[in-house]
Amino acid sequence: MPSQSQVKWAQLRVGITVVLAGAVLAILIFLMTGSGGLFTSKVTIRAYFDDAQGLRSGAPVNLQGVPVGNVSDIRIVKHGITPVLVRMKITKEAAQEIPVDSTAALTQAGVLGETFVNIDRTRAKSAQTLQENAELKIEETPGIQDVVKSTQTSLQNVDVLVRRLDRIVTFIESGEGSIGKLIYDKELYSRLNSTLNEVQGIVNRVSSGQGSIGKLVASDELYNKANASVDKLNNIIDEIQAGHGTVGKLLKDPSLYDNANQTISKANNLMTDINNGKGALGKFAKDEQFAAKLDNTLTKLSNIMTSLEAGEGAAGKLLKDPSLYTNADQMMVETRTLIKAVRENPKKYLTIRFKLF
Repeated sequence: MPSQSQVKWAQLRVGITVVLAGAVLAILIFLMTGSGGLFTSKVTIRAYFDDAQGLRSGAPVNLQGVPVGNVSDIRIVKHGITPVLVRMKITKEAAQEIPVDSTAALTQAGVLGETFVNIDRTRAKSAQTLQENAELKIEETPGIQDVVKSTQTSLQNVDVLVRRLDRIVTFIESGEGSIGKLIYDKELYSRLNSTLNEVQGIVNRVSSGQGSIGKLVASDELYNKANASVDKLNNIIDEIQAGHGTVGKLLKDPSLYDNANQTISKANNLMTDINNGKGALGKFAKDEQFAAKLDNTLTKLSNIMTSLEAGEGAAGKLLKDPSLYTNADQMMVETRTLIKAVRENPKKYLTIRFKLF
C-alpha cells in the first residue's frame, strides 16, 4: 500500500500536468484565433457599419483575403445611419501596408460561412498608412438578408410565371387557340397529312425527272448546255483579253483612250470658251443683250402664233377661214375643167383672128 507522501506527490504531479496542459491549450487557442505571434505588436483600427450581419468578436480581419488580424469589439453607438462600431486589431506590419483611404466590407465565407471583415486597398491612392485608432471607410456589400429578399422577389416572379404557363398549357389542352387546334384538331391533322403527302408526291416526281424542276435536277442536258455556254463565255473573254473585236479593242487599244482623252480635252476647251463668252455659243450664254433680243423675238413669235390661232390677218384667215379653202378648192376644180376643155378642143380657145381695115 502506497504511503501518504507518495499519494500527495502523485496528486501534485497530476495538478502540475493539468496546469501545464491548460497553459499550452490557452497558448494554442490564442495562436489559432489571432494573427501573428504571441508578442507581435498590434494596431487598433475601427469602422462603422449599418448592420453587423452576424459578425462576432474574434472574427478574422483579412487584407485582400489574407488574414492580418481579428475583430476585438462590436457595439452600438450614436453614429448616424451606421451605428455599429467594429474595432479590429491588426498587425503593425500589415497596418504599414494599408493606405488610410482603403475600404472595409463585411463578407461571408460562402452561403452559410462565417462573416468576417475584408479590407480592400485596390482603389486607394493615399500614401499615408493606418495609425492607431484610424477609421476605415466602409464599402456597401449585399448581406445575406438582402440576398434572401432579392431571392424571394425572384421566387415570386417565378411563381407568377409558372402560373401563367399553367394557364397557357390548360388553354392549349382544351384545344383552343392556334397551338391547341394544331395539337388536338383532327381535321387540321388530316389537312396537314394530306399536304405532306402532296409535297412527298412532288418530291418523288422531281426525283424521277418529271416536270420542269425534275428535268432541271435530273437531266444532264441542262448541265451540258450550261457547260457549253460557260465554254463560249470563256472564249469570248479570251478574245476580249486578246484585244480582238470591238469590245477587245475598246479595252486594249490605247489609241481609243488617246482619242477619248483628246475629245475630253477639246470639250473642256470648248466649255472654257463658252464660259468666257467666246464664239456664238459663248455670246449666246453670256451676252445679256443677245438674250434680251432672243427673248423679244420669241415674244413676237408667240404673239404671231396667238394671232394666227385667233384667225386674225391674212395668214390667220388662211388658216382659220373655211370659205377660203372652199373658194380655192372650187378654183382648182374649175381650172382642171378648163384645162381639160382646152385639151379636147384647142381650136375653140386658141383661134387667132386678124382684121385689116
